[in-house]
Amino acid sequence: MAIAAAVQPLTSTTNHSIAIGKYLVSPLSKLLADGQYAASVSIRSGRGSASTDRVMRFKGSFFTENAAHHYAREQGMAWVSASRQPASPRMVLAA
Repeated sequence: MAIAAAVQPLTSTTNHSIAIGKYLVSPLSKLLADGQYAASVSIRSGRGSASTDRVMRFKGSFFTENAAHHYAREQGMAWVSASRQPASPRMVLAA
């Protein structure tokens, strides 16, 4: 007996990656059981054995895949922007 059900991918495979300096920001979405979408983002840097990949998964859900991608992209870009800023000077208290 053949199963004739359409299967949707759980995670979007459309390439929405954005290169920002040494970082590659890749927003992702995942279709949830309730028909909404979860958002996550991968932020990669480096090459080969010196590469690093940070993955952030966000709470909440979105009505559309596009909304989930947009949120993930904005969060990834904000992380890259913050990581490129020089460290703020520490406050020194006088004794």
